[in-house]
Amino acid sequence: MRIVLVILLLIGTGFNDIDRIAKANKLKKEAREAFQNGDYSTAISNYHYLLDSMKIDDDKIRLNLANAYHQSKDTTNSQNGYSGLTSSNNKLVQSTAHQQMGVIQNQQKKYKEALQSFKNAIKANPANEDARYNYELLKKLIKEQEEQQKDQQNEDQDNKEQEKQDQQNKEQEQKNKEQENKDQQQKDQEKKEGENEEENKDQKEKEGEEEGDEKKEKQQPKEGEQEENDKKDAEQNEMPQQSEMKEMKISEEKAKMILEAMKNNEIQYFQQNKRKPTKRKDSGKPDW
Repeated sequence: MRIVLVILLLIGTGFNDIDRIAKANKLKKEAREAFQNGDYSTAISNYHYLLDSMKIDDDKIRLNLANAYHQSKDTTNSQNGYSGLTSSNNKLVQSTAHQQMGVIQNQQKKYKEALQSFKNAIKANPANEDARYNYELLKKLIKEQEEQQKDQQNEDQDNKEQEKQDQQNKEQEQKNKEQENKDQQQKDQEKKEGENEEENKDQKEKEGEEEGDEKKEKQQPKEGEQEENDKKDAEQNEMPQQSEMKEMKISEEKAKMILEAMKNNEIQYFQQNKRKPTKRKDSGKPDW
């Protein structure tokens, strides 16, 4: 009786395992077909059911789930799935997880981290040609970028030095211009002072000439004054003669006759002197 019960239990357990395995295989097939057809939500749902509900511990299923998240543009869940598989005991799964991590990091422009992920993928599986190709391609890209950055830095440095030189030249040019303006102002000031000094000199000379003319005018009597002065001089000259005549007791008529004779003699004397020649005349030329 006991033997029959044991046999029945083994048969029952076997049927359950067979059903479980059949169901798991069916879900895997449906998930794979959904993934290939681009129906990533169905694939994700089936993989989650296998892992969470049926408690199947399989890193390949976890890798397929991460791939489905990656294809559906769910970067967070896909990156978390790959990250958990980088230490998998299955080297193929581990290599693929590192490779996919490198792809995501490259898309995020984390080039050095991606390069390291591709390198780890090659270490886990040296036969992973996709990881090797990505590694070499990214390595070349990083080198080109470093050279471009270096060239850009050199160019930026040259531009900075050129800008600095241009600024210095501009400042020096401004200083030269200011100095030229200052020198020109100094020349204009000196010229103006010279002109003012010349004008002052001319003004002083003019004032001196006017002052001299005024002195001459003051010293030279006017025409009427000159005649009056001459008359006074004549009277003064005659006065002593009249006084002498009085002392000699000469009559007035006789004195007038004497004075008149003296004047006639004086006039005759001037006329003779006026016609007196200074040199011998030329007999061949008229006398005028």
